[in-house]
Amino acid sequence: MNIYSQKQRWKLLLFAAALIIVILSLWYTNRLVHKIADDERKKVKLWADAIRKKAKLVQYTNELFTKITSEERKKVELWANGTKLLASPTQTEDLTFLLQVVTNNETVPVILVDGKGNVIGSRNLDSAKTNDKKYLEKEIEEMRSQHNPIEITILAGQKNYLYYKDSRLFSELKNVLDDLVKSFISEVAINSASVPVIFTDSTRQRVIAFGNIDSAKVSNPALLQTAISEMESDKPPIIVNFGDEGQQYIFYKDSSLLTELKYYPYAQFAVIGLFLIIAYTLFSTARNAEQNQVWVGMAKETAHQLGTPLSSLMAWVEYLKTKNVPEETIVELEKDVKRLETITERFSKIGSAPKLQKENIVEAMEDSISYLKTRTSKNVIYTIKSHNGKQVFAQMNIPLFAWVIENLCRNAVDAMDGSGSITVDIFDQTQFIYIDITDTGKGMPKSKYKTIFKPGFTTKQRGWGLGLSLSKRIIENYHEGEIFVKSSEVGKGTTFRIVLNK
Repeated sequence: MNIYSQKQRWKLLLFAAALIIVILSLWYTNRLVHKIADDERKKVKLWADAIRKKAKLVQYTNELFTKITSEERKKVELWANGTKLLASPTQTEDLTFLLQVVTNNETVPVILVDGKGNVIGSRNLDSAKTNDKKYLEKEIEEMRSQHNPIEITILAGQKNYLYYKDSRLFSELKNVLDDLVKSFISEVAINSASVPVIFTDSTRQRVIAFGNIDSAKVSNPALLQTAISEMESDKPPIIVNFGDEGQQYIFYKDSSLLTELKYYPYAQFAVIGLFLIIAYTLFSTARNAEQNQVWVGMAKETAHQLGTPLSSLMAWVEYLKTKNVPEETIVELEKDVKRLETITERFSKIGSAPKLQKENIVEAMEDSISYLKTRTSKNVIYTIKSHNGKQVFAQMNIPLFAWVIENLCRNAVDAMDGSGSITVDIFDQTQFIYIDITDTGKGMPKSKYKTIFKPGFTTKQRGWGLGLSLSKRIIENYHEGEIFVKSSEVGKGTTFRIVLNK
């Protein structure tokens, strides 16, 4: 089996194995992520349910507080009416009941003053300070700040005023309610579920509290409304009602951890992919560097090995000239010796930057084809077509370029089994020169277009598979050009294209 077929099969197997590993890894990671995400969602749901229940508790407490406030007011008014009736009783009124009403007030602090502001009496104040005028004035001011006094009309149109304030029980309940509201807001802002949350008033413009969200978004009205819209589309807001404040809204969405977990499998896939690309690139670079070293070492060693017999052959040619050897034999020998000298020079240039000069491509092509004609089958017809005249120049190294042409033509002759035609078309364009070499050989499938330039690839039983690989290196590495299969059809032939910079 061809080495590149084996290599291709191993690549496919390794790719399939890597793909299976990646898929299994992503599947398992995704499974874990979904489990964690479900657990996170349960926490968020539990938090939201707890907030809803506590909001109802606060709302209920507030309603209860409102009722107690109303009852306190009624109690004070009843006490005031009882006091008024005691001051001017009629025959039909039960004085015992009125006294019971007045004396039953044991919680609401009250101060009764006459029309001139003199204190007439008080109840449920500090008994040790009831005779202190400043204390009573201070209490009256505090009562006036809380509630309007109750006006009591007595005999002859005289009026007394009853001042009162919240009872101690009522004040304690109010403090409890305030603490409960503050605790609720704090729990919303600093929540155990790490949920981004915004607590707003009924207008959705004023932020009461927020947590786990950038303060810059909250301070910017436009960003705030965008964040609220995003949260509302993700989760319906929790509505709370604290009485006078009206409806308030708690907007929230999935925690940042849950959001990160959603994208974790994709990030993992990207990291694995990047790692594989880097690993493959490093491996290919190291392999190519190693191949280059082998190429250079082999070429230098070949040039060295050819040097000694070549020197001997040159001496033998000179010796034969002194003998009666036919001139035609000497000329052919000199041609072959010169050919060996060219080959040695070619190998010696591998691994070092060759000197490029402005050369006539048409002339160089004719010289190469002329040498090949006498050393290949007479059933092979060579044709050179220059579509822009006989003077087409490019920067090139003649010995190395001729090597490429010879490799392509020899492969074409082998593909045609020694019978067919080879056509060379030269096109002189504005920036590039295109050289198309077409044969009438066996052709190849499109899948082989790039494989044939790999070292070791060959379709010949005794081939080394180095000719086209070496040609590609000469054109692309030394001439900074390009060589590729332009077109090919099985059973009809192949066209190679060489692109050179002018």
